[in-house]
Amino acid sequence: MSDSSPARAAAPVLDVWCDLQCPDCRDALDDLRALRARYGDRLELRLRHFPLEKHKHAFAAAQASEEAAEQGQGWAYVEAVLGRVEELSRAGEPFLVEVARELGLDAEEFDTALIDGRHILIVDADQAEGKAIGVTGTPTYVIGGELLDGGKSQEGLRERVEEITDRLLAEQDG
Repeated sequence: MSDSSPARAAAPVLDVWCDLQCPDCRDALDDLRALRARYGDRLELRLRHFPLEKHKHAFAAAQASEEAAEQGQGWAYVEAVLGRVEELSRAGEPFLVEVARELGLDAEEFDTALIDGRHILIVDADQAEGKAIGVTGTPTYVIGGELLDGGKSQEGLRERVEEITDRLLAEQDG
């Protein structure tokens, strides 16, 4: 960390509740990229899993993204899968392994992780927490205690996230 002051407050956290087979989550990628570009490490973006039952490969995709994170390519993997939700819908788990291979990750390990279910508990815990706080669709953002449902409409959501982030950052600096 380049900041020498040890008392620097932790960055505000934006939890993004996401289903990796969801076209609305794919559409939200531009907003997420813009937020990352604007705030850098002053805003912590956390992907939270909320696979919806109507998307039969979303649960496996959530597990695969955890394996990608373990191999150091979490966001790159998430963006690659979300960018091609139609392919995921068509091809299922083989597609998840193929994306890992394309990113230079250990595809064998992906295959094994999907078979042995080593990441299921993380996905289940996220889903349970999401339900407990009122997440019903994806994408849903939670920041500063406010829940913003992008599953219905993403109109104006990025602006709202920026408003809250700016307020939280100002409170830290103040």
